[in-house]
Amino acid sequence: MKREPIYGLMAEFDSAQALVDAAKATHGAGYQKIDAYSPFPIEGLAEDIGFHHDEVPLVVLIGGIIGGLSGYGLQYWCSAIAYPLNIGGKPYHSWPAFIVITFEMTVLFAVLSAVFGMLALNGLPMPYHPVFNVPRFAMASKDRFFLIVFSSDPRYDPAGTRKFLEAFSPRSISEVPS
Repeated sequence: MKREPIYGLMAEFDSAQALVDAAKATHGAGYQKIDAYSPFPIEGLAEDIGFHHDEVPLVVLIGGIIGGLSGYGLQYWCSAIAYPLNIGGKPYHSWPAFIVITFEMTVLFAVLSAVFGMLALNGLPMPYHPVFNVPRFAMASKDRFFLIVFSSDPRYDPAGTRKFLEAFSPRSISEVPS
């Protein structure tokens, strides 16, 4: 009989404080690939599981710079290179006239970069996730709190990790099939 690969071990807790305590201890024990699920945001939980890196601001900055440069470049190309018209003695490259469109293109590209960058960096849309295979996980949107240690973590050992999670007295511990 072939055994299905395991995605990780998931512990279920009754309270947010129990989840936070378990997350701190798990990250402190050297587990790097962990995640937590709760029905509402918990202040400081992201830092407790080791999530400190946010790349969305960099994506927005790059998108804004590209938008500003493309808006300014398009106006420059149109007025100074492709269709140079001398109207009222103004120079072909009249940069004050380009400011409004440059600003608007900067904002447009930054906003689009924020939306699509956030979706891409979060891995969305995600219609399926292995944690959905655990029947008790349906309670994550109601009143239960879950901590998962991924099997791809270097410290993951099925028996050792289960024993480690049992020390926090969770309501249940489940294997998450892939």
